[in-house]
Amino acid sequence: MNPIVSIIMGSTSDLPVMEKAAAFLNEMEIPFEMHALSAHRTPDAVEEFAKGAENRGIKVIIAAAGMAAHLCGVIASMTTIPVIGVPIDSSLDGMDALLAIVQMPPGIPVATVGINGALNGAILAAQILSTGDNELQKKLAGYKDGLKNKIIKANEELKKVSYKYKTN
Repeated sequence: MNPIVSIIMGSTSDLPVMEKAAAFLNEMEIPFEMHALSAHRTPDAVEEFAKGAENRGIKVIIAAAGMAAHLCGVIASMTTIPVIGVPIDSSLDGMDALLAIVQMPPGIPVATVGINGALNGAILAAQILSTGDNELQKKLAGYKDGLKNKIIKANEELKKVSYKYKTN
């Protein structure tokens, strides 16, 4: 089995956030790999990864970074593979990472999800992949139906909550 998605993080301290992406990709049966690479501490390894990803069959890259958060943009600058940035809340409530990832210069896009939004990063990666995969589209539709059903169930539970002035 060869990976088609790469999950990249600046360090393993990002793993508790990025595990949500890994769990979703696993649930959707999408082969993936995980690496710790740093734009500042291992720039040569980042370059080797980014420039070799397409030849290894990678279709989407989910890159997480906190603080200066250059990893996502550096990877995007070296490949045509879609890069999804996940800002990590490691300082300044993650706003520094969010702004660093979302404010890319023209020609170097990085799709950016919310702070610590690894799950949405994985869902977006799956949606990108599903444009050419009917089975994956069906799995995603099932996942989204499950989200809808959770809200329907929550509303049924809320009907049981009683207050003197509650009208529903």
